[in-house]
Amino acid sequence: MSLQVEKLEHNMAKLTIEASAEEFDKAMTAAYKKNRNKMSVPGFRKGKVPQQMIEKMYGPEVFYEDAANAIIPDAYEKEISEHKEIEVVSQPKIEVTQCEKGKPFIFTAEVALKPTVELGKYKGVKIDKIDREVTDEDVDKEIEKEREANARTISVEDRPVKDKDMTIIDFEGFVDGETFEGGKGENYPLTIGSGAFIPGFEDQLIGAKIGEETEVKVTFPEDYQAENLKGKDAVFKVTVHEIKEKELPELDDEFASEVSEFDTLDEYKEDVKKKLTEKKEADAKTKKEDAVIEAIVNDSKMDIPDAMIDTHARQMAQDYAGRLQQQGLSLEQYFQFTGMDMDKFLEQMKPGAKKRIESRLVLEAVAAEEKFEISDEEYEHELERMAEMYQMEAGKLKEIVSDYEKEQIIEDLKMQKAVDFVTDNAAEKKK
Repeated sequence: MSLQVEKLEHNMAKLTIEASAEEFDKAMTAAYKKNRNKMSVPGFRKGKVPQQMIEKMYGPEVFYEDAANAIIPDAYEKEISEHKEIEVVSQPKIEVTQCEKGKPFIFTAEVALKPTVELGKYKGVKIDKIDREVTDEDVDKEIEKEREANARTISVEDRPVKDKDMTIIDFEGFVDGETFEGGKGENYPLTIGSGAFIPGFEDQLIGAKIGEETEVKVTFPEDYQAENLKGKDAVFKVTVHEIKEKELPELDDEFASEVSEFDTLDEYKEDVKKKLTEKKEADAKTKKEDAVIEAIVNDSKMDIPDAMIDTHARQMAQDYAGRLQQQGLSLEQYFQFTGMDMDKFLEQMKPGAKKRIESRLVLEAVAAEEKFEISDEEYEHELERMAEMYQMEAGKLKEIVSDYEKEQIIEDLKMQKAVDFVTDNAAEKKK
């Protein structure tokens, strides 16, 4: 087995990998054993036809595809693992250049190589000041959410519809005096102001009375999903059957004692402010990290190959699909709901993929520049944290962590050190 590396533009490379004629011959024999039960030759029982006989009748090419498929993955992985100086960061684009019995098997793999980073300023980075103040208005909004969550729903019969009401309606729509598909509904639940219907529909129901028919005039948006309705004027005949509204609890000591561990409203408000402050501090820490890393990225130089971004975008798509699956939704169903397809989905992922790659590369460069190392104690502490998260014993986790996974954990710890370092050395300037 041998490897030749040809550097291309934009951190791309063409790897030429050659397997010996003997190795290819072994792969041909393996392909024969895999397929011999499917091949029949007059005078021989199925599975008993000699390889030479099959090659004579059908040509040796009959085994080339299976032989190539057997050689390529192992040969590629072997060469990549043995040549640590080649850091491949994309899926390979494979092309077979020589595939002939009795000759070496040769194929090329076009790959993206990890870009080098020309690190810009990373110490003393200045970013805009991040707001950490929790106002009385913030506290009031948070308490109002709690009141909404604890509201009870009551039926209303003595007044017309108003904003935020929950209604049950019948409706039928007409375009040019004719009904249209999907334009009719009975006993339909609609919350006024929710934006569930096309613009203008819900607003015109404000003032409608129970049992009376109301005429609603709207225009379908130009980007409406139904082609035959785009930009069309429509008239809906709507009858309101029910009106319900939320009745919020009184904002007093009794409310505070019901939704918290405190007896008085003042104590409850103080606790809400404390929790909001903690959350805002945590959010500010994340915002500061993001802003500092973005500033370093903008001041650094790197040439990220498209193939690297494509590969990372696919990984992000797989992660997203996994999260959807946990919610009982497949990627195909998600595409149906959103009108998206895989190409559009991946295209949507690319900006985020590029940003993640840039951030990782500059942090790796900072870690290398500062010569960060991870001690055994730090590694053990991280394993304990992970074991607690996975609800298992640290010793058991340590046993199942592979060498590769250990390297990744150590690299991630170095990245966190780099994040802490650049953030601690950054300054916030007044806006």
